[in-house]
Amino acid sequence: MSLLQAIILGIVQGLTEFIPISSTAHLVLAGRVMKLTLTPEQLTASIGVIQLGTLIAVFAYFAGDIWKIARAFVRDHLTGFSGRQGTAGGLTDGAILSHEAWLGWLIIIGSVPVAVVGLLFKKQIEGTFTKNLWVIATMMIVVALLLTIAEVVGKQRRSMQELRIRDALAVGFAQVLALIPGSSRSGSTIMGGLFVGETRETAARFSFLLSIPAVAASGLLELKEALHKLPHDSLTTLAVGTFVSAIVGYATIWFLLRYLRTHTTGVFIGYRLLVGGAILFLLFSGRLAAL
Repeated sequence: MSLLQAIILGIVQGLTEFIPISSTAHLVLAGRVMKLTLTPEQLTASIGVIQLGTLIAVFAYFAGDIWKIARAFVRDHLTGFSGRQGTAGGLTDGAILSHEAWLGWLIIIGSVPVAVVGLLFKKQIEGTFTKNLWVIATMMIVVALLLTIAEVVGKQRRSMQELRIRDALAVGFAQVLALIPGSSRSGSTIMGGLFVGETRETAARFSFLLSIPAVAASGLLELKEALHKLPHDSLTTLAVGTFVSAIVGYATIWFLLRYLRTHTTGVFIGYRLLVGGAILFLLFSGRLAAL
């Protein structure tokens, strides 16, 4: 992988990880266009490492929120174990956990489904299945249709302050769908949030916070794999791609949160249908190979 190819992959990853249009689909297509000479396992490892850049972007953008959640989580549990309640430290009368500490639990609960399924199907995820364009194109269209339904039936009233266990479970199980290539982690989780009545901005914000454990675990595991499967001289170029994805990812988060305050996900739905349909047409006509 050349330096230019790593930079292009970093840009694609940063743009598509958070916008609900499937980063895997675009990275696989980008790899095809650039004629990357990587095995499916090497490509998976490379994508996983570059994903760490978007994890850095989440940490940077939500640094204040992450600090508040972590501090409140530790503080409130220590307070609870000591048997003290009250208004000190952000707790309300009679409450054991503040909103921030409770949000920490929701992130943990929401991360369990994808962790379990991801470990159970690790070999399939790293293999050729996740690079198959038939699967990618189909899921591009399927999630577009599901996102359309979520936009129509979702009440879109509930804010971050109103998140409950059902939100964590709905978004957490929706995140499992993202293990199928073409689904889009952000698209699936935003869809799950809309189905349970969250506003678009709330669904996106919770989606990004929920990405921290999933992307961190995936990226660190693939980093270990990359050290063994990729040539050592390619690690430097991957580091550059990761840095680029962090910068682009930060800008993408900023854009999407502001966009969803006043717009639907309609433009992304239309894009998914267009790209998914185009890939299927090329596959059916024999102009594009599935693998």
